[in-house]
Amino acid sequence: MIKQSSNTVWHHATVTRVRREQQNGHKSAILWFTGLSGAGKSTLAHAVEERLYQLGCRTYVLDGDNVRHGLCGDLGFTDQDRQENIRRIAELAKLMLESGTIALTAFISPFQSERNLARNLVPHGDFIEIYCRCELAVCEQRDVKGLYKKARQGDIKHFTGISSPYEAPEKPELSIDTDKHSLEECVNMVLALLQERGIVKVA
Repeated sequence: MIKQSSNTVWHHATVTRVRREQQNGHKSAILWFTGLSGAGKSTLAHAVEERLYQLGCRTYVLDGDNVRHGLCGDLGFTDQDRQENIRRIAELAKLMLESGTIALTAFISPFQSERNLARNLVPHGDFIEIYCRCELAVCEQRDVKGLYKKARQGDIKHFTGISSPYEAPEKPELSIDTDKHSLEECVNMVLALLQERGIVKVA
């Protein structure tokens, strides 16, 4: 159970999400990229952000490693810490949604329950789960940090895909085989979905 702060009241701003979206010229959303380490989540999220930036959109990528340098720097990689990591990110993404921003998150987020928690924090349709599907063998080949090797040697505990499970999304808004498509093709798939949902105008 999440501990709640006491004696606090939510403050309703006069500058609303709707007004911010109108000023921005696009809707806000949470694009939640999930997948194994090495599946291309961060690469795709940043490439999508670049395209959105070129379209004049207000965006921000919440990257797993970057967040663990600050906001979640006190957390390890046990199942409990992973859950708290995702909870904090979900709450932050929710605030960014209210700010009128398209928030892109790139986290392994291995557990379905935590992704559901993030989804249920925001109105229906605002959470877009994008599953970066990639064969484990390909992820290991891409492993520039050598993390998989260390995990297989037992040097890294609780490593997703090796010593800790990854629960693939049950019904993601978009599944992309990042080991079968080029980065440009993957970006186009995401942009097509955003246009289809009326979040941005691509053309």
